[in-house]
Amino acid sequence: MTNPALVDVTRGQLTESLHRGSVAVVDAGGKLVCGVGDFDARVFPRSAIKALQAIPLVESGAAEALDLSDAELSLACASHNGEEVHANSARVMLMKAGLTEDDLECGPQWPKRMEDAAKLILADETPCGLHNNCSGKHAGFLGLAKVMGVETKGYVEPSHPVQREIRNVMEQMTGDIVSEDVCGTDGCSIPTYASPLNSFARAFAAFGTGEGLEPLRQDAAQRIFDACINEPYMVAGADRFCTKVMEGFRGRVFVKTGAEGVFCASIPELGYGVALKCDDGATRAAEVMMATVLEVMLELDESEAKLLDGLVNPPVLTRRGAEAGVIRPRQEFLQMLKGALPAN
Repeated sequence: MTNPALVDVTRGQLTESLHRGSVAVVDAGGKLVCGVGDFDARVFPRSAIKALQAIPLVESGAAEALDLSDAELSLACASHNGEEVHANSARVMLMKAGLTEDDLECGPQWPKRMEDAAKLILADETPCGLHNNCSGKHAGFLGLAKVMGVETKGYVEPSHPVQREIRNVMEQMTGDIVSEDVCGTDGCSIPTYASPLNSFARAFAAFGTGEGLEPLRQDAAQRIFDACINEPYMVAGADRFCTKVMEGFRGRVFVKTGAEGVFCASIPELGYGVALKCDDGATRAAEVMMATVLEVMLELDESEAKLLDGLVNPPVLTRRGAEAGVIRPRQEFLQMLKGALPAN
């Protein structure tokens, strides 16, 4: 099945590029509210599901045992910029578990922003695992391993007890049983399992509402949701979609991006979970797709509407900052989303 074109990129009056994709919106009862494209196809969720991967850290009692703050638990769900505040918080998480950056197995990565990379260069330093956008997640994995009393070395391997716990939680939350033939290796070296978008949307509907979850898991999901809402800067950082949206919506939504054009979200007041994928992996289009879903599905106040307008229709700029075009949702995409609204 060829997915429909959902996002246009214009230059002048013409469409210069377009992005195809698929979207699933599922309610807390597991019913499909809106499906666009081949939402049954398996996709690798990449970092969009970090909040679900953090559930064992909280559910086991490890987060409490390690006295993790909201900022640190938010960092465990993050794909951060590698700013100083992110790297330092990951270091503290490791210290609380009696570990150091040498125990990280995510690999080094340059900070996302030029100014943060420049700080390292001026200090004659090179990036380490703490700057990796997944360092908080990995610090959480290591903390869980320590509290479980298992070996920390090799915690990224599919057979490690930490990764087995995460796989079990993912299967329970998505309702999808995964096998080795749908397993890949994420950029930070942990296993990633491909499932259908509607399965991820189902998981995030439950994550945001607690519906259908056992009390212990309800509490864990709520703790993680609240931490990310209270400390959205730790989830991403300066000038990032996830931080902007969670700051602007003040607890109404949880959003999380992943590599290769994947996005997941929870909208608790509607009981919805959202999962989407831009076929060509473009973040610019995936962000427009997610912003469009939020704009259509939610009743917005003035500040929320202004925020989303800039994210639904971001400009294409010249090197001098002049507007040369726009990235925008296609009318067909808008019509499909609006057709799913209760009033229709």
